[in-house]
Amino acid sequence: MPELTRRRALAAAAALAVAAGTQAATAPTASAAEHHHGGPDPFDEVYRGRRIEGRPVSGGGHHHDAGYTVFIDGVELHVMRNADGTWISVVSHYDPVPTPRAAARAAVVELQGAPLVPFHTN
Repeated sequence: MPELTRRRALAAAAALAVAAGTQAATAPTASAAEHHHGGPDPFDEVYRGRRIEGRPVSGGGHHHDAGYTVFIDGVELHVMRNADGTWISVVSHYDPVPTPRAAARAAVVELQGAPLVPFHTN
């Protein structure tokens, strides 16, 4: 077995650093699939018996949600994107999640079958 020299140790460390950097740069993040079009993808599904929908909004208006709206059973769930890229809703305000879909699911869990009451921001 060849003797370990400083040069070989540095070369091995450099190779590992390059490999780790390449994997980190090419590995998708949890929200990368949701942001490939400049924003989260639309969704429409039934989660725990509730219909949840999310889609980009054109025009923005009074929303502070980066142009995205979420509905539970046809009632708008007010969502907001935080500076760190996480999302919160009026139902689970202190529990940030990575996507609007996750915010809708968290709200369904929190509601425990109760209807979502419209939240007016004006």
